[in-house]
Amino acid sequence: MRDPTGQRLTWAARLRHTDNETLPLPQMAMSDVDLAATKSALRKVVLARRAAIPAELAAPRAEAAAERMLALIARFPVGAISAFRSFGDEIGTAILLEALDAAGYGIGLPVVIGRGKPLIFRHWRPGDAMASGPYGIEQPLATSPEIAPDILVVPMAAFDAQGYRVGYGGGFYDRSLAALRARKPVVAIGLAYDEQEVEAVPRDAYDARLDHLVTPTRTLTFG
Repeated sequence: MRDPTGQRLTWAARLRHTDNETLPLPQMAMSDVDLAATKSALRKVVLARRAAIPAELAAPRAEAAAERMLALIARFPVGAISAFRSFGDEIGTAILLEALDAAGYGIGLPVVIGRGKPLIFRHWRPGDAMASGPYGIEQPLATSPEIAPDILVVPMAAFDAQGYRVGYGGGFYDRSLAALRARKPVVAIGLAYDEQEVEAVPRDAYDARLDHLVTPTRTLTFG
């Protein structure tokens, strides 16, 4: 792709020229642009697309995704599950969390303990008191016991059909999955709107692949 002057555009520049289109992106690190810059440009495009989802569609889509997620989780022998409380215009998780609690699953929410470090996960139930965490996200109190989840329900900015995701830029879930999987098998399940799909996520060897992904209309399995 070239700009109006005939100059070849980098992948990051291609993203800036497209509004909300789904773009073909290279699957591995690119030689003509920094991987982090490419992910940042992709993140901006897809998050704008997510923000444009009408409010009246958000609740029924969250409910449909919760039903699919519960059916998928029921296939696994699970002791503890890490999920997330949706923030901003992320796909809603309130119905999912209530249903997991009602079904007797032990739930953990992610806690940021420092830049460049894996997340920890603290036990939580609906109605528990919360503390203010980094990035304005509430998290369980420091007195809540730490758990080691068997399943991680993972948020994201974007995903592709190969099971790779773009997060929010901190690398927390990639590091957390690596740390947990060094101790025991852990299933990673992404949760997102269909509108967050791209043709291919730019990635490197440190980007963890999801095992499954749930949207309001699909349950995808990778690997």
